[in-house]
Amino acid sequence: MDNYDRKILQALQLDGRITNKQLAEQVSLSQAPCWRRVDALEKSGLITGYTAIVDQQKLGLNLTAFAQISLDNHHPETVEQFDQGIQQWPEILECHATSGEYDYLLKIVTQDMNSYNQLIYEKILRLPSIRSINTSFSMQQKKRTSQLPIHE
Repeated sequence: MDNYDRKILQALQLDGRITNKQLAEQVSLSQAPCWRRVDALEKSGLITGYTAIVDQQKLGLNLTAFAQISLDNHHPETVEQFDQGIQQWPEILECHATSGEYDYLLKIVTQDMNSYNQLIYEKILRLPSIRSINTSFSMQQKKRTSQLPIHE
């Protein structure tokens, strides 16, 4: 990856809908080489997709929670059941296997506390081998970005 590729990635993270012509001008390339570089970045898997960033408040998703989950054990079948289970609920935006006191950290968005409780008690806690869930709620979002730091 060279400096042009880094500039392309930075530009696309700011605006995934930029035209190839605009992108080429911004990174100081002609259009054909710029398109080939973007195509190569996509085919290599460095660019995994394009998406719209949606305002969760305007969708009525007013509650953001971070649930720390501990499992009873770490047997492969237990972990697999948990991993498969959490894939089915769109309210779970992210799941990280973590080091430390808890096994997993989930980022969850829901409409309100009632819908959060319903997700926890009627769905997540029905997965086998969950020992505990400890939740922190976001009081105010101070930063949100999907842009990765790309250093030269």
